[in-house]
Amino acid sequence: MLRLPIGIDDFQELASGEFEFVDKSLFIKEVLADAKAILITRPRRFGKTLNMSMLRYFFDINSTAANLFENLKISKEKELIEKHQGQYPVIYLTFKDIKESTYEVAYQKIVEAIQAIYVEFKSVLLSSDKVDDFYKNKINAILDGQAPQSTIENSILSLSKCLHDHYGKQVCILIDEYDTPIQEGYLNNYYPKMVRLFRNLFGAALKGNPYLFKAVLTGILRVSKESMFSELNNLRVYSVLNEKYGDYFGFTEGEVSGLLAKSNLQTQSQAKLEEIRSWYNGYQFGHHRIYNPWSIVNCMMDKGVCSLYWVNTSSNDLIKQLLLKSSEHFKAEFELLFSGQTVAHFIDEHIAFSALHANEAAVWSLFLLAGYLTVDSLEQTDEGPICQLRIPNREIRGLYRQIIGNWLAGQYDIPWYNDFINTLLDGNMLEFENRLKQMLEQIISVHDLSFAPESFYHGLMLGLTASVCGRKGYELKSNRESGYGRYDYLILSHLKNKPTILFEFKKINISKKKSTKEIKNLLEKSAKEALEQIDSLSYLAEAQSQGATNILKIGLAFSGKRFALVHAQA
Repeated sequence: MLRLPIGIDDFQELASGEFEFVDKSLFIKEVLADAKAILITRPRRFGKTLNMSMLRYFFDINSTAANLFENLKISKEKELIEKHQGQYPVIYLTFKDIKESTYEVAYQKIVEAIQAIYVEFKSVLLSSDKVDDFYKNKINAILDGQAPQSTIENSILSLSKCLHDHYGKQVCILIDEYDTPIQEGYLNNYYPKMVRLFRNLFGAALKGNPYLFKAVLTGILRVSKESMFSELNNLRVYSVLNEKYGDYFGFTEGEVSGLLAKSNLQTQSQAKLEEIRSWYNGYQFGHHRIYNPWSIVNCMMDKGVCSLYWVNTSSNDLIKQLLLKSSEHFKAEFELLFSGQTVAHFIDEHIAFSALHANEAAVWSLFLLAGYLTVDSLEQTDEGPICQLRIPNREIRGLYRQIIGNWLAGQYDIPWYNDFINTLLDGNMLEFENRLKQMLEQIISVHDLSFAPESFYHGLMLGLTASVCGRKGYELKSNRESGYGRYDYLILSHLKNKPTILFEFKKINISKKKSTKEIKNLLEKSAKEALEQIDSLSYLAEAQSQGATNILKIGLAFSGKRFALVHAQA
C-alpha cells in the first residue's frame, strides 16, 4: 500500500522513511543560482516548510544526513554538491505557530524561538576561542531571558557573526512563515508593534550582513514594502505571479498523475479522476498549473473521497471578515465568480494590511496571493499587473459557501439555511418571506457587521448564487439586459417542476419620523412598483426565449432591516 506523508514537514523524516513523496530537490539548484536574499510567497500547506527543511539538511555543516539526497534529482549535480552540500552553518527559524492574541505573548514566543537556535549552538560557541567574550555575554543574556529588545532585534545578525567566526564559513539564514505573527497582529490589533519588531530583526540580519551566504524566507504574503521591507532593496521576491519557482510548491499535473498511478486510484474511472481535478487543480503559479498538495494527499489517503481538506486546516477569519464586510460592488463581482466568470483587477503584491478595509483593491490582492483566488490570465501594464481572477476549484468554492451560509444562517444552522434556499426554489413564498424576516432580525442586530444594512441584500444575493450555482438544472444571471431594460437577478430553471424566478429590488430611504404603518405602506408600494417594472420593461423576455413558462416574479423593497415582498406568476 502506498504510504503517504500526511502532516510531515521534516525532510529527514520524510526521506529516510518509506514514504512516497514528490522529488523537488532541484529547488536547491534554483536557490543557489538566485540572489543572496529571496522571499517566496505561497498559500499555506503548499510545501513551504518541507522545502525549507530540505534546504536546511542540504546546507548544514553539522548535518549527518548527506545520504538523504543520494537518489534524488539533485544528486546528478556533482559539482554543485561538492561545492555546497554540508558547507554552511544554518540558522533556521519558523514562525508558523506564533498565532497569539496579544503582542506580549507573541513577542515572548518569538524570543523563545530565537533562544532555541542559540541553544542549538550554545556549547560550540561558548567554548570557542574564536568567539569574542562580548558576543558570549550576548549569547548568555539571550539564553537567560535577560536580553533587552534591542539585543533580540540584532540576535540573528549576532549569531551569524559568531558562527562565521567559529566555522570560518558564511551562514545560511532560513526563515519559514515569517508573516504569520504579522497577520495575527493585524487580526488582534498589535500589527504596528509586530511590523516594527520584524523590520528591525530582518533589517539587521539581511541587509548588509557580511557573514551571510544565502537567506531564504517564505510566507503567504509580502507585507507592504513601505512598512516592512523598506530598506531591504537586496531582497528578491517571488509570488504566485512569478514564473520562477512556480513548479516547486504544490503538485504539477504530471506529478499528480504519477502518484495516482501508484495508488489504488489507478483503477478508478476517468470520471473519478476528473472529479479530483475539479476539486484540487486550478491554481496558476506563473505558467504552471498546480494542484493543492495537501488536499491531493488527503484525498488519496481517503481512497478518492473529495472533501474540504485544505480549507479546514486553519482559521479563515480574515477572509471571512473581509468578504462579509465588503461593499455591494465587491459582492456583486463575487456573484460573477460563482457563476464561472472572471473579474479583472490590478494586483499589488505588497500587501498593506492597514489598507484592507479602506481599499478593496488590496483585498483582491490578498485573496489571490493567499490562494483563495487564482489567475486566469495576466496583462502587465505601466501601473502593474491586471489579472483576470477566478475561483480555482470546487474546494475553494465550498469554503465560500460555508462562510456565506454560516453568516446567513446566523444563530440557526446550515440545514436551516439550505431549507431557506429550497423554499425559494420550490416557490414557497410564505415560508421564504418568514425565513428572510428571521434572517434580517438576527443577522444585522446580533452580528453588527458595521456596514449599511442594504449590503445585506447583496450578501443575500451572493448567498443565493453560492448555493444555487452548480446545482443541476439552474442558471444564475444578474444585472442583464432583457426586454427594454436590465433586470436585477434571475434564477433560470430548466427543471419542469421548479419555477424560474426573477427578482427586482427597490432600496428606499425612509425618514425616522414615519410611523410603522407609513413605513409598511411605502415599502409595499415600492415592492409593487418593482413587480410592475418587470412587466412594463419586459424583463421576462430572456427567460421566455429560453423556454421558461413557469415563472415566478418577485418585487422586493427594503429600507434598513424592514422589507416588503410581493410576488406573482407570469
